[in-house]
Amino acid sequence: MKKKALILIEGIGPGTGPQYVQAAEHLDLHPITLSSTKVKYDNLSGDRIEVLQVDTGNLGALIRECSRLQERYEIAGITSAEEKVYATVGKLCRHFGLPGPNPDSVEQCCDKFIQRKLLAEAGVPIPAYRLATTAAEVEICAAEIGLPVVLKPAVGGIGSIGVRLCRNIDELVQHTAFLLHAKQLWRSSPRILVEEFAHGPFYEAETMGNEVIGISTAEFDNPPLFLFRESIFPAMLTSAEQERLSNVALSCLEALSIGWGPANIEMRWTTRGPVVIEVNPRIAGGTYPRRVQMAYGVDLVAEHVKLVIGAEWDLRRKYRQTSGVRFLIPDRDGTLDWVVGDIEAAAVSGVAEIDLYVAPPASIVRTGDYRDRIGHVIAASPSFAQTKAILQHAASLINWSIKPFSDA
Repeated sequence: MKKKALILIEGIGPGTGPQYVQAAEHLDLHPITLSSTKVKYDNLSGDRIEVLQVDTGNLGALIRECSRLQERYEIAGITSAEEKVYATVGKLCRHFGLPGPNPDSVEQCCDKFIQRKLLAEAGVPIPAYRLATTAAEVEICAAEIGLPVVLKPAVGGIGSIGVRLCRNIDELVQHTAFLLHAKQLWRSSPRILVEEFAHGPFYEAETMGNEVIGISTAEFDNPPLFLFRESIFPAMLTSAEQERLSNVALSCLEALSIGWGPANIEMRWTTRGPVVIEVNPRIAGGTYPRRVQMAYGVDLVAEHVKLVIGAEWDLRRKYRQTSGVRFLIPDRDGTLDWVVGDIEAAAVSGVAEIDLYVAPPASIVRTGDYRDRIGHVIAASPSFAQTKAILQHAASLINWSIKPFSDA
Protein backbone atom coordinates (compact mmCIF):
# COMPACT_ATOMS: atom_id res chain seq x y z
CA MET A 1 0.00 0.00 0.00
CA LYS A 2 1.29 3.44 -0.94
CA LYS A 3 2.06 5.88 1.87
CA LYS A 4 -0.16 8.95 1.94
CA ALA A 5 1.58 12.27 1.23
CA LEU A 6 0.75 15.92 1.79
CA ILE A 7 2.09 18.17 -0.98
CA LEU A 8 3.12 21.68 0.18
CA ILE A 9 3.68 24.26 -2.56
CA GLU A 10 6.39 26.70 -1.40
CA GLY A 11 6.47 28.37 1.99
CA ILE A 12 7.57 25.76 4.49
CA GLY A 13 10.49 27.73 5.86
CA PRO A 14 10.41 29.64 9.16
CA GLY A 15 6.90 30.60 10.24
CA THR A 16 4.03 28.20 9.66
CA GLY A 17 6.14 25.73 7.66
CA PRO A 18 7.26 23.51 10.55
CA GLN A 19 3.67 23.52 11.83
CA TYR A 20 2.43 22.06 8.54
CA VAL A 21 5.12 19.38 8.67
CA GLN A 22 4.17 18.54 12.26
CA ALA A 23 0.45 18.43 11.41
CA ALA A 24 1.12 16.14 8.46
CA GLU A 25 3.16 13.76 10.62
CA HIS A 26 0.47 13.65 13.32
CA LEU A 27 -1.99 12.59 10.62
CA ASP A 28 0.46 9.93 9.40
CA LEU A 29 1.16 11.84 6.16
CA HIS A 30 4.53 12.16 4.48
CA PRO A 31 5.20 15.90 3.84
CA ILE A 32 6.67 16.83 0.44
CA THR A 33 7.30 20.41 -0.60
CA LEU A 34 7.66 21.62 -4.17
CA SER A 35 9.79 24.76 -4.32
CA SER A 36 11.19 26.98 -7.05
CA THR A 37 14.54 26.90 -5.30
CA LYS A 38 16.31 23.98 -3.69
CA VAL A 39 15.99 25.19 -0.12
CA LYS A 40 17.68 23.61 2.89
CA TYR A 41 15.48 23.90 5.95
CA ASP A 42 17.72 24.02 8.99
CA ASN A 43 14.78 23.52 11.33
CA LEU A 44 13.62 20.32 9.64
CA SER A 45 15.59 17.08 9.50
CA GLY A 46 16.17 15.58 6.09
CA ASP A 47 14.25 12.38 6.80
CA ARG A 48 11.12 14.28 7.80
CA ILE A 49 10.42 16.04 4.53
CA GLU A 50 11.27 15.85 0.85
CA VAL A 51 12.12 19.15 -0.85
CA LEU A 52 11.87 18.94 -4.64
CA GLN A 53 12.81 21.76 -6.98
CA VAL A 54 10.03 22.61 -9.42
CA ASP A 55 8.99 25.80 -11.22
CA THR A 56 5.99 26.59 -9.03
CA GLY A 57 4.93 29.31 -11.44
CA ASN A 58 4.37 26.67 -14.11
CA LEU A 59 1.11 24.76 -13.58
CA GLY A 60 2.06 22.13 -16.15
CA ALA A 61 5.36 21.44 -14.40
CA LEU A 62 3.57 21.05 -11.06
CA ILE A 63 1.02 18.66 -12.56
CA ARG A 64 3.80 16.57 -14.06
CA GLU A 65 5.71 16.43 -10.77
CA CYS A 66 2.61 15.53 -8.76
CA SER A 67 1.76 12.84 -11.33
CA ARG A 68 5.27 11.44 -10.96
CA LEU A 69 4.90 11.43 -7.17
CA GLN A 70 1.65 9.46 -7.53
CA GLU A 71 3.74 6.52 -8.68
CA ARG A 72 5.22 6.30 -5.16
CA TYR A 73 2.58 7.93 -2.94
CA GLU A 74 -1.12 8.39 -2.54
CA ILE A 75 -1.51 12.17 -2.63
CA ALA A 76 -3.93 12.89 0.21
CA GLY A 77 -3.93 16.66 -0.27
CA ILE A 78 -2.21 19.68 -1.74
CA THR A 79 -1.90 23.06 -0.01
CA SER A 80 0.32 26.04 0.80
CA ALA A 81 0.69 28.83 3.33
CA GLU A 82 1.85 31.22 0.57
CA GLU A 83 -0.68 33.58 -1.01
CA LYS A 84 1.34 33.93 -4.23
CA VAL A 85 0.76 30.26 -5.11
CA TYR A 86 -2.60 29.67 -3.42
CA ALA A 87 -4.60 30.05 -6.65
CA THR A 88 -2.25 27.51 -8.24
CA VAL A 89 -2.97 25.19 -5.31
CA GLY A 90 -6.66 25.45 -6.15
CA LYS A 91 -5.97 24.56 -9.80
CA LEU A 92 -3.88 21.54 -8.77
CA CYS A 93 -6.60 20.34 -6.42
CA ARG A 94 -9.16 20.58 -9.20
CA HIS A 95 -6.91 18.67 -11.59
CA PHE A 96 -6.36 15.82 -9.13
CA GLY A 97 -9.91 15.80 -7.73
CA LEU A 98 -8.86 16.93 -4.24
CA PRO A 99 -10.53 19.37 -1.82
CA GLY A 100 -9.18 22.90 -2.28
CA PRO A 101 -9.92 26.60 -2.64
CA ASN A 102 -11.69 28.07 -5.67
CA PRO A 103 -8.76 29.30 -7.80
CA ASP A 104 -10.82 31.96 -9.58
CA SER A 105 -12.01 33.42 -6.27
CA VAL A 106 -8.48 33.38 -4.86
CA GLU A 107 -7.07 35.16 -7.93
CA GLN A 108 -9.73 37.85 -7.69
CA CYS A 109 -9.14 38.28 -3.97
CA CYS A 110 -5.36 38.56 -4.42
CA ASP A 111 -5.85 41.50 -6.79
CA LYS A 112 -6.57 44.25 -4.25
CA PHE A 113 -8.35 46.44 -6.82
CA ILE A 114 -10.73 43.66 -7.92
CA GLN A 115 -11.17 42.66 -4.28
CA ARG A 116 -12.34 46.16 -3.40
CA LYS A 117 -14.71 46.32 -6.37
CA LEU A 118 -16.37 43.08 -5.31
CA LEU A 119 -16.61 44.19 -1.67
CA ALA A 120 -18.07 47.56 -2.67
CA GLU A 121 -20.63 45.91 -4.97
CA ALA A 122 -21.71 43.70 -2.07
CA GLY A 123 -22.12 46.71 0.24
CA VAL A 124 -19.18 45.82 2.50
CA PRO A 125 -17.75 48.99 4.11
CA ILE A 126 -14.30 49.82 2.67
CA PRO A 127 -12.14 52.96 2.37
CA ALA A 128 -12.39 55.10 -0.76
CA TYR A 129 -9.93 53.83 -3.38
CA ARG A 130 -8.61 54.42 -6.89
CA LEU A 131 -6.27 52.59 -9.27
CA ALA A 132 -3.29 54.37 -10.85
CA THR A 133 -0.56 53.33 -13.25
CA THR A 134 1.45 56.56 -13.54
CA ALA A 135 2.75 59.26 -11.20
CA ALA A 136 0.28 61.77 -12.63
CA GLU A 137 -2.63 59.41 -12.01
CA VAL A 138 -1.49 58.82 -8.42
CA GLU A 139 -1.53 62.58 -7.74
CA ILE A 140 -4.99 62.96 -9.30
CA CYS A 141 -6.36 60.03 -7.27
CA ALA A 142 -4.84 61.37 -4.04
CA ALA A 143 -6.38 64.78 -4.70
CA GLU A 144 -9.80 63.21 -5.24
CA ILE A 145 -9.61 61.16 -2.05
CA GLY A 146 -7.73 63.73 0.02
CA LEU A 147 -4.49 63.34 1.95
CA PRO A 148 -3.40 61.34 3.84
CA VAL A 149 -3.66 58.30 1.56
CA VAL A 150 -2.18 54.82 1.59
CA LEU A 151 -0.22 53.67 -1.47
CA LYS A 152 0.25 49.95 -2.08
CA PRO A 153 0.79 47.52 -4.95
CA ALA A 154 -2.51 46.28 -6.36
CA VAL A 155 -1.07 42.77 -6.40
CA GLY A 156 1.42 41.60 -3.79
CA GLY A 157 2.30 43.84 -0.85
CA ILE A 158 2.24 40.81 1.49
CA GLY A 159 3.56 41.65 4.95
CA SER A 160 3.21 45.39 4.16
CA ILE A 161 5.81 45.21 1.36
CA GLY A 162 5.48 48.41 -0.64
CA VAL A 163 2.72 49.80 1.62
CA ARG A 164 3.09 53.36 2.93
CA LEU A 165 1.02 56.12 4.48
CA CYS A 166 1.57 59.32 2.51
CA ARG A 167 0.73 62.31 4.69
CA ASN A 168 1.82 65.07 2.33
CA ILE A 169 2.68 65.62 -1.32
CA ASP A 170 6.41 65.03 -0.77
CA GLU A 171 5.80 61.58 0.73
CA LEU A 172 3.32 60.84 -2.06
CA VAL A 173 5.80 61.73 -4.81
CA GLN A 174 8.63 59.84 -3.12
CA HIS A 175 6.74 56.60 -2.56
CA THR A 176 5.12 56.74 -5.99
CA ALA A 177 8.59 56.90 -7.55
CA PHE A 178 9.71 53.96 -5.42
CA LEU A 179 6.72 51.81 -6.44
CA LEU A 180 7.00 52.65 -10.12
CA HIS A 181 10.67 51.65 -10.20
CA ALA A 182 10.47 48.62 -7.89
CA LYS A 183 10.58 45.99 -10.62
CA GLN A 184 10.59 43.16 -8.08
CA LEU A 185 7.00 44.08 -7.12
CA TRP A 186 5.51 43.75 -10.60
CA ARG A 187 4.89 40.76 -12.80
CA SER A 188 3.93 43.14 -15.62
CA SER A 189 3.25 46.89 -15.63
CA PRO A 190 2.86 48.74 -12.29
CA ARG A 191 -0.65 49.05 -10.82
CA ILE A 192 -0.87 51.18 -7.67
CA LEU A 193 -3.81 51.27 -5.31
CA VAL A 194 -4.47 54.71 -3.83
CA GLU A 195 -6.61 54.36 -0.74
CA GLU A 196 -8.21 56.54 1.92
CA PHE A 197 -6.48 56.16 5.28
CA ALA A 198 -8.99 54.67 7.70
CA HIS A 199 -8.43 55.99 11.24
CA GLY A 200 -9.22 53.76 14.19
CA PRO A 201 -8.26 50.63 16.16
CA PHE A 202 -7.02 47.73 14.03
CA TYR A 203 -8.55 44.25 14.17
CA GLU A 204 -8.03 40.95 12.37
CA ALA A 205 -10.60 38.17 12.09
CA GLU A 206 -9.36 34.62 11.63
CA THR A 207 -11.87 32.43 9.81
CA MET A 208 -12.09 28.82 8.64
CA GLY A 209 -14.85 27.84 6.29
CA ASN A 210 -17.73 30.15 7.15
CA GLU A 211 -16.86 30.41 10.84
CA VAL A 212 -15.10 33.23 12.68
CA ILE A 213 -12.64 31.60 15.05
CA GLY A 214 -11.60 34.79 16.82
CA ILE A 215 -10.56 38.42 16.46
CA SER A 216 -7.21 39.93 17.41
CA THR A 217 -6.15 43.53 17.84
CA ALA A 218 -2.79 44.98 16.83
CA GLU A 219 -0.67 48.10 17.15
CA PHE A 220 1.77 49.37 14.54
CA ASP A 221 5.27 50.79 14.71
CA ASN A 222 5.77 54.45 13.86
CA PRO A 223 4.11 55.80 10.68
CA PRO A 224 4.38 56.05 7.73
CA LEU A 225 5.01 52.30 7.95
CA PHE A 226 2.47 49.58 8.62
CA LEU A 227 4.77 47.32 10.58
CA PHE A 228 3.14 45.37 13.42
CA ARG A 229 4.70 46.02 16.81
CA GLU A 230 2.26 44.02 18.94
CA SER A 231 -0.77 41.79 18.37
CA ILE A 232 -3.02 40.20 21.00
CA PHE A 233 -5.62 37.44 20.55
CA PRO A 234 -8.47 37.64 21.31
CA ALA A 235 -9.16 41.38 21.32
CA MET A 236 -10.94 42.88 24.31
CA LEU A 237 -14.39 43.50 22.82
CA THR A 238 -17.97 43.78 24.00
CA SER A 239 -20.35 41.14 22.68
CA ALA A 240 -21.91 43.76 20.39
CA GLU A 241 -18.51 44.77 18.98
CA GLN A 242 -17.55 41.11 18.51
CA GLU A 243 -20.79 40.43 16.64
CA ARG A 244 -20.44 43.48 14.41
CA LEU A 245 -16.84 42.69 13.42
CA SER A 246 -17.72 39.04 12.86
CA ASN A 247 -20.66 39.92 10.63
CA VAL A 248 -18.48 42.19 8.48
CA ALA A 249 -15.86 39.43 8.20
CA LEU A 250 -18.46 36.88 7.11
CA SER A 251 -19.88 39.32 4.55
CA CYS A 252 -16.38 39.47 3.01
CA LEU A 253 -16.26 35.70 2.60
CA GLU A 254 -19.63 35.74 0.85
CA ALA A 255 -18.77 38.70 -1.39
CA LEU A 256 -15.49 37.15 -2.49
CA SER A 257 -16.68 33.51 -2.61
CA ILE A 258 -13.83 32.34 -0.39
CA GLY A 259 -15.83 30.43 2.19
CA TRP A 260 -13.63 27.32 1.83
CA GLY A 261 -10.63 27.00 4.11
CA PRO A 262 -8.87 29.71 6.11
CA ALA A 263 -8.96 33.46 5.62
CA ASN A 264 -7.70 36.54 7.43
CA ILE A 265 -9.73 39.79 7.34
CA GLU A 266 -8.11 43.08 8.38
CA MET A 267 -10.40 45.86 9.64
CA ARG A 268 -10.31 49.23 11.36
CA TRP A 269 -13.05 50.53 13.60
CA THR A 270 -13.68 54.05 12.29
CA THR A 271 -16.30 56.69 13.04
CA ARG A 272 -18.64 54.78 10.71
CA GLY A 273 -17.91 51.43 12.32
CA PRO A 274 -15.82 48.53 11.01
CA VAL A 275 -14.17 49.18 7.64
CA VAL A 276 -12.41 46.37 5.76
CA ILE A 277 -8.78 47.11 4.92
CA GLU A 278 -7.86 43.82 3.30
CA VAL A 279 -8.94 40.22 2.91
CA ASN A 280 -6.28 37.52 2.72
CA PRO A 281 -7.61 34.22 1.29
CA ARG A 282 -5.23 31.99 3.25
CA ILE A 283 -4.14 31.10 6.75
CA ALA A 284 -2.44 33.98 8.52
CA GLY A 285 1.30 33.40 8.66
CA GLY A 286 4.01 33.81 11.23
CA THR A 287 2.96 33.49 14.86
CA TYR A 288 -0.81 33.70 14.31
CA PRO A 289 -1.68 29.97 14.37
CA ARG A 290 0.40 29.37 17.50
CA ARG A 291 -1.28 32.23 19.33
CA VAL A 292 -4.74 30.92 18.47
CA GLN A 293 -3.69 27.52 19.76
CA MET A 294 -2.36 29.01 23.03
CA ALA A 295 -5.52 31.06 23.53
CA TYR A 296 -8.22 28.59 22.47
CA GLY A 297 -6.54 25.20 22.06
CA VAL A 298 -7.46 25.23 18.36
CA ASP A 299 -4.63 24.24 16.00
CA LEU A 300 -5.50 26.16 12.83
CA VAL A 301 -2.78 24.51 10.76
CA ALA A 302 -3.82 20.99 11.77
CA GLU A 303 -7.49 21.74 11.13
CA HIS A 304 -6.58 23.23 7.74
CA VAL A 305 -4.67 20.07 6.83
CA LYS A 306 -7.69 17.97 7.87
CA LEU A 307 -9.86 20.04 5.54
CA VAL A 308 -7.31 19.65 2.73
CA ILE A 309 -7.36 15.85 2.97
CA GLY A 310 -11.14 15.64 3.37
CA ALA A 311 -11.08 14.63 7.04
CA GLU A 312 -13.41 15.90 9.76
CA TRP A 313 -12.20 19.04 11.45
CA ASP A 314 -12.87 20.52 14.89
CA LEU A 315 -12.80 24.26 15.63
CA ARG A 316 -14.32 24.03 19.12
CA ARG A 317 -12.47 25.96 21.85
CA LYS A 318 -10.80 23.75 24.41
CA TYR A 319 -10.16 26.62 26.86
CA ARG A 320 -9.84 30.41 26.86
CA GLN A 321 -6.69 32.41 27.49
CA THR A 322 -5.23 35.56 25.94
CA SER A 323 -2.04 35.27 23.92
CA GLY A 324 0.07 37.88 22.19
CA VAL A 325 3.27 38.67 20.35
CA ARG A 326 5.64 41.61 20.64
CA PHE A 327 8.04 42.07 17.74
CA LEU A 328 11.57 43.37 18.16
CA ILE A 329 12.15 46.11 15.59
CA PRO A 330 15.44 47.98 15.06
CA ASP A 331 15.40 51.77 14.67
CA ARG A 332 18.46 52.04 12.43
CA ASP A 333 20.53 50.30 9.76
CA GLY A 334 23.97 48.93 10.47
CA THR A 335 25.78 45.90 11.83
CA LEU A 336 24.24 44.10 14.80
CA ASP A 337 26.96 44.23 17.46
CA TRP A 338 25.31 42.43 20.37
CA VAL A 339 21.99 41.27 21.80
CA VAL A 340 21.40 40.70 25.52
CA GLY A 341 18.49 39.99 27.84
CA ASP A 342 16.78 37.22 25.88
CA ILE A 343 17.52 34.63 28.57
CA GLU A 344 16.13 36.93 31.28
CA ALA A 345 13.06 37.65 29.11
CA ALA A 346 12.42 33.94 28.57
CA ALA A 347 12.34 33.46 32.35
CA VAL A 348 9.47 35.94 32.81
CA SER A 349 6.32 34.16 34.00
CA GLY A 350 3.86 33.83 31.12
CA VAL A 351 6.43 34.05 28.33
CA ALA A 352 6.01 31.09 25.99
CA GLU A 353 8.70 31.82 23.45
CA ILE A 354 11.60 34.13 22.67
CA ASP A 355 12.89 33.90 19.10
CA LEU A 356 15.78 35.95 17.71
CA TYR A 357 15.91 35.80 13.91
CA VAL A 358 19.43 37.17 13.52
CA ALA A 359 22.72 36.98 15.40
CA PRO A 360 25.76 39.27 15.52
CA PRO A 361 27.35 40.38 13.26
CA ALA A 362 24.26 40.42 10.99
CA SER A 363 23.71 43.34 8.63
CA ILE A 364 20.51 45.25 9.40
CA VAL A 365 19.01 46.96 6.35
CA ARG A 366 15.44 48.04 6.98
CA THR A 367 12.87 47.76 4.20
CA GLY A 368 9.83 49.11 6.06
CA ASP A 369 7.94 45.81 6.19
CA TYR A 370 7.83 42.52 8.10
CA ARG A 371 11.40 41.71 7.05
CA ASP A 372 12.65 44.42 9.47
CA ARG A 373 11.84 42.31 12.53
CA ILE A 374 14.81 40.81 14.34
CA GLY A 375 12.82 38.70 16.78
CA HIS A 376 9.68 38.27 18.85
CA VAL A 377 8.28 37.52 22.28
CA ILE A 378 5.15 35.37 22.66
CA ALA A 379 3.22 35.25 25.92
CA ALA A 380 -0.08 33.97 27.29
CA SER A 381 -2.11 34.57 30.44
CA PRO A 382 -5.73 34.52 31.65
CA SER A 383 -6.38 38.18 30.71
CA PHE A 384 -5.76 40.77 28.02
CA ALA A 385 -4.18 43.29 30.40
CA GLN A 386 -1.88 40.70 31.97
CA THR A 387 -0.68 39.42 28.58
CA LYS A 388 0.02 42.94 27.42
CA ALA A 389 2.01 43.68 30.58
CA ILE A 390 4.04 40.46 30.22
CA LEU A 391 4.92 41.29 26.60
CA GLN A 392 6.01 44.82 27.46
CA HIS A 393 8.10 43.69 30.43
CA ALA A 394 9.80 40.84 28.58
CA ALA A 395 10.53 42.97 25.52
CA SER A 396 12.00 45.72 27.70
CA LEU A 397 14.61 43.24 29.00
CA ILE A 398 15.96 42.56 25.50
CA ASN A 399 18.48 45.12 24.29
CA TRP A 400 20.79 45.30 21.31
CA SER A 401 23.41 47.52 19.73
CA ILE A 402 23.65 48.36 16.02
CA LYS A 403 26.80 50.03 14.74
CA PRO A 404 26.49 52.31 11.69
CA PHE A 405 28.01 50.65 8.63
CA SER A 406 30.67 53.36 8.49
CA ASP A 407 31.85 52.36 11.99
CA ALA A 408 31.63 48.61 11.56
